Amino acid sequence: MARDRIHEYRTTSRWIGNLGSGTSAYAAYSRAHECTGEGKIAPIPGSSAPAFRGDAARFNPEELLVGALSNCHMLWVLHLCADAGIVVTEYTDEAWGEMAEHPDGSGEMTRVVLRPRVRIDSVGRAPEVAAIHHRAHAVCPLARSVRFPVEHEPVVLEGPG
Repeated sequence: MARDRIHEYRTTSRWIGNLGSGTSAYAAYSRAHECTGEGKIAPIPGSSAPAFRGDAARFNPEELLVGALSNCHMLWVLHLCADAGIVVTEYTDEAWGEMAEHPDGSGEMTRVVLRPRVRIDSVGRAPEVAAIHHRAHAVCPLARSVRFPVEHEPVVLEGPG
């Protein structure tokens, strides 16, 4: 019987928001932090969302989750298109996510919508690319791991841009 291959991923998150008195009060500290990984070229600047006293110029965990789902889907679409002999020349995704904040202060992501816009170099293969988006969704490990819906609304453009 075949065994699953296990892959490990490591990051380091470091809070850099001590303004002098640590977490002595809810408003006394910055939510600034950095996410790094061994061999990575730059840290990812993080914070909480502005609604939770965060810095809008830094990525918050919810944005990173939406981005991770979008990136995973994109990488699978590119892979499956390459396998099918479909040449993708452009790919952008304006992904969107929704979080519900509960009365007790807890929250959860409730939905993510991916809106990939893909340009391929040939005419007549757009239906295949639409099917590839469905396949990519089914095999993306991140989409398979979350408990909220990840929808996708692809637009496929054919021919040169």
